Amino acid sequence: MSVTTLPSSAAAAGVVVITGASSGIGRSAAALFGRRGWRVGLIARNADNLHAARKDVEAAGGTASVAVADVADSAALEAAAARIEGELGPIDVWINNAGVGIFAKFMDIAEDEFRRLTDVNYLGTVNGTRVALRRMLPRNRGTVVQILSAISYRGVPLQSPYSGSKYALRGFTEAIRAELANDNSAVHVTMVHPPAVNTPFYNHALSHMPKPVRPPPPVYQPELVADAIYLAATTRRREVKVAGATLGFAVANKLTPGLLDFFAGKVGVTSQQSNEGGAVAVRDPNLHGPGQRPSSVHGPFDGESLSTSAQMWANKNRGAVGLAVGLGLIGLAMLAGPSARAMVGGGAAARALRR
Repeated sequence: MSVTTLPSSAAAAGVVVITGASSGIGRSAAALFGRRGWRVGLIARNADNLHAARKDVEAAGGTASVAVADVADSAALEAAAARIEGELGPIDVWINNAGVGIFAKFMDIAEDEFRRLTDVNYLGTVNGTRVALRRMLPRNRGTVVQILSAISYRGVPLQSPYSGSKYALRGFTEAIRAELANDNSAVHVTMVHPPAVNTPFYNHALSHMPKPVRPPPPVYQPELVADAIYLAATTRRREVKVAGATLGFAVANKLTPGLLDFFAGKVGVTSQQSNEGGAVAVRDPNLHGPGQRPSSVHGPFDGESLSTSAQMWANKNRGAVGLAVGLGLIGLAMLAGPSARAMVGGGAAARALRR
């Protein structure tokens, strides 16, 4: 299947807006877009960390504009978008990346905590999508990138509000995509599904657990996710699964959901807690307000985090993957003997007759 990619001249002149741009995946993506010649709008709640992200973009050779806003506040988000467009020009790509976390068993999460996470993760992305479409639909061009998660395919213990928000966003995105198809709109909406990522998310998440929280292995570096976001933003992919762990979640939940219930229940709680690592030393919860410490792209798990993914290679090399699969099927048919080859040949003959 061929991939439609934006021309390099269009990409170089593009304007991208990233929410949650002050740390982690968002900040990594901002630097990547800057390095590729984009003008980058940065939105988050902490002004100092936003300005640090802007320096990253400028050091990479890009141009940036910053706007402080809470994505849960639709009016503030609209004002931020207007400010960025006033400085950088019309928005071509909008990336809904902002998100917060809570680690606790469901009955230990206060009602206001659960609501606040939903307001940020779910309604914040809804708000961002509305702000973006308000600008893109009249021009009949643009791309909205939703940063979801492997958890959008499989909920996990200790993250019930986060799991719910990511599942909801997948349904929301599919509904919006169908409406755009009904209107014959050229505006594109896509999803990126990261695995566990080494970012300050685990330092910022509210936790009611007895031990420091951590990402369950395997853990990947945020630069890999930034690469996936760029791929999604510059091609008309329906979605991008970043790593094999994400694909595994999606497939296993379809084929053996009961077994996954059992497995997640037995290892999901312990795999997200540890006495090792630096997360607890720099706790800076940001559920109800911006973090107060300087943030960064990476979390405290550099020593175990992976920078490459076979799944991302496959995402970028669909032609090679398709060729390999085709050659493999031919090889299997040859090994299976004359009867199998006859079936393959007969199928080809039938298709030729139908033409």
